[in-house]
Amino acid sequence: FKEGILTPLLEIKNLTKGFTLHHQGISIRACEMIDLTLQQGEFVGITGRSGSGKSTILKLIYRSYLPQSGDILYNSKSFGMINLCSADEQEILHLRRYEIGYVSQFLKVIPRTTARQIVEKAALDAGIGRDSARQQAEDLLQHFELDPELWDTFPNTFSGGERLRLGIAKAMISQPRLLLLDEPTASLDAHSKLLVRQLIERLKNQGTTMLGIFHDLEFMDGLCDREYPMHMGKIEQAYVG
Repeated sequence: FKEGILTPLLEIKNLTKGFTLHHQGISIRACEMIDLTLQQGEFVGITGRSGSGKSTILKLIYRSYLPQSGDILYNSKSFGMINLCSADEQEILHLRRYEIGYVSQFLKVIPRTTARQIVEKAALDAGIGRDSARQQAEDLLQHFELDPELWDTFPNTFSGGERLRLGIAKAMISQPRLLLLDEPTASLDAHSKLLVRQLIERLKNQGTTMLGIFHDLEFMDGLCDREYPMHMGKIEQAYVG
């Protein structure tokens, strides 16, 4: 820390990522020269049309993608300041387990693992004790109003909305320092969106830093500290919430 200056939790500098469609001979610039800073405890939202590059930014932070250029500096609890673009795989896996969560609108179903076990395992992986993990898992499943008869069944039979609520519970149970939200309310009805919002507010009050992308602007109203519109791979001037 420098005197009088807070060190950001996350600082993105000149981040650029493109894709080449070899069979068509086409290059696509997904995001270009992205600069973004998140302070501890902030909730920042990115909005824009499909294809504007929003999800690419989250996947670069989570290291599902590697950038063509730029830096993503994360002030981690485990390693201090670390560049997520150049960190080794073991460091990234450690951060995903203990510090950085990711909520996607698509739940990757683990074969022959029940809904309860999926949420419990996420808590255990984060270092939460077994008894507490089980209780917290049940509390979250209840919060998202998943039928108790479904808790010990396999999620491959769940509806899209049920899978999404389960995925959010899985990501949020470990209370990560940084939570990435990729359209967390997609395909949810109004009541389920309210349940998600309540949990996001609780995490924010507990100090979790969040970066989310949304189409649902009404959902973000009064929730985000800043909103960045994104258009054709570039971030525009922020709106302050």
